[in-house]
Amino acid sequence: MDTPFRLFGLYHLVVLATVPLLAAFLTYATRKFPSSAKYLRISLGVLLLVNELIWYGYVVSRGWFSFPYNLPLHLCDLVLWLTTYTCLRPTQWAYELSYYWGLAGTSMALLTPDISGPFFSYLTLKFFASHGLVVTALLFFMWAGISQPRPGSQWRALLWLNIYAILLGVFNLLFRTNYMYLCEKPVGATLLDYMGPWPVYIIVAEAIAVGLFAFLALPFRNKEREAQHLTS
Repeated sequence: MDTPFRLFGLYHLVVLATVPLLAAFLTYATRKFPSSAKYLRISLGVLLLVNELIWYGYVVSRGWFSFPYNLPLHLCDLVLWLTTYTCLRPTQWAYELSYYWGLAGTSMALLTPDISGPFFSYLTLKFFASHGLVVTALLFFMWAGISQPRPGSQWRALLWLNIYAILLGVFNLLFRTNYMYLCEKPVGATLLDYMGPWPVYIIVAEAIAVGLFAFLALPFRNKEREAQHLTS
């Protein structure tokens, strides 16, 4: 079925609606049957893992893999593996990085995906499956109370994001790659198109990240105030 992908078309909107609905359903199931939380998070981790391993096998079988290209170094790739690790073995630092990077970055990739093929193609469906499951897992962890960011974690997440971007920038310079789109914008229409030319869009993206991380930390401000009150 050669249906072209349309940004915010019917199929795209269905995907965007499915992600929070699935997270809400998993949260409801956990609250109804608390013992199911472990099995649900492990199932999400296995789905993410298997989906990604199939993708790597597909890339190799098609002869698309070549160093230094096609490496899983984009931020969404790192978030996917951090989220997978968190689902299979809950770890606070991994969840916090996944929470901020995923909900601020991977969710933006879902809104404006860098894809050019038809909707009902393996490349497009794999993209939405991996990105959608990441956001679903992160929302599920938060809504079900499995794990929540600690006070001040947004600044740690921002620091590590910049450290990773610097390291990746050096890699891009050495190997003439474009991971995290630090050297130029992606071909497809994305939010970066509204942030000015290079390198202005990088500075704008940094400012937006600061704002988004602060916004994502808002639901946990009360806990931060309580922690400050206890230590005062």
